Amino acid sequence: MRLRCVVLDDFQQVATEVADWSPLRGEVEVVSLDTHLPDEDALAEALAGADIVVTLRERVAFPASLFARLPRLRLLVASGMRNTVIDYAAAEAHGVTVCGTGSSSTPPVELTWALLLGLARGLVEESNGLRGDGPWQRTVGADLHGRRLGLLGLGKIGSRVAQVGLAFGMEVSAWSRNLTRERAEEVGVDLAPSLADVLTRGDFVSVHLALGDRSRGLLGAPELALLKPTAYLVNTSRAAIVDQDALLAALREGRIAGAGVDVFDIEPLPAGHPMRTAPRLLATPHLGYVTRGNYATYYGQAVEAVQAYLAGTPVRLLP
Repeated sequence: MRLRCVVLDDFQQVATEVADWSPLRGEVEVVSLDTHLPDEDALAEALAGADIVVTLRERVAFPASLFARLPRLRLLVASGMRNTVIDYAAAEAHGVTVCGTGSSSTPPVELTWALLLGLARGLVEESNGLRGDGPWQRTVGADLHGRRLGLLGLGKIGSRVAQVGLAFGMEVSAWSRNLTRERAEEVGVDLAPSLADVLTRGDFVSVHLALGDRSRGLLGAPELALLKPTAYLVNTSRAAIVDQDALLAALREGRIAGAGVDVFDIEPLPAGHPMRTAPRLLATPHLGYVTRGNYATYYGQAVEAVQAYLAGTPVRLLP
């Protein structure tokens, strides 16, 4: 009897295209789901017959209650090597092995700049106007050269975003609670003395912090009020770092020039969610990691993880 492997959230139906699953042929039946399962009941029903599950990033939570409803599950493969929505103790208690995969930090850097440039030059509005026979030129773009880019976080992603900003001729400063002057100098940027300094001086502010107790809600209404009316905020990190209601209010009231957002408090974003219609917002459906190269890594290494598990030598164990 073949084992059943279910791939979750394969929205583009490419999981079996970008990687070679043939090594599992004969042993494992692979089924991919192209729609998001909205709650635990739906997950429990869809995964009832699954021995193996491949989950994409942190889209789907696996709490103890869900593991208890999946008695056949033996292997959970999560893309990336960090996942905060899996209850690892519960997985162990239910005899489920959890493995991860590699992941590139380059795609989020590139999407950050796609959002920032799209905002600065009004690309969506201008493109839509051109296609719809609208007026020739509607907006006046914001310059990058000579302007200040403020970064919250200077890790793998933040440092690469900084390098692109420097290449554009921007003045770049960075802040995080643990950032040192030595690290800032290594990247070639200024160490901002405080969060307030980044927000008050930045023409563009981009968030690149890991989500934790200290970063959750870091940018609330008082902090967003420090931004210039001409400033743009970009968040490709985690939605919970920025107070969503405060951000919506700032956009609606025109207190900032705009925001570029790739992450949301609820994903996928429900129909009618205010983020879908907010003014001055350039939004994308969590595409930061969605590239062919990254997917080839995710699903190629998922195949490796299944092979290794079946051989009794699991790889890239989490946590």
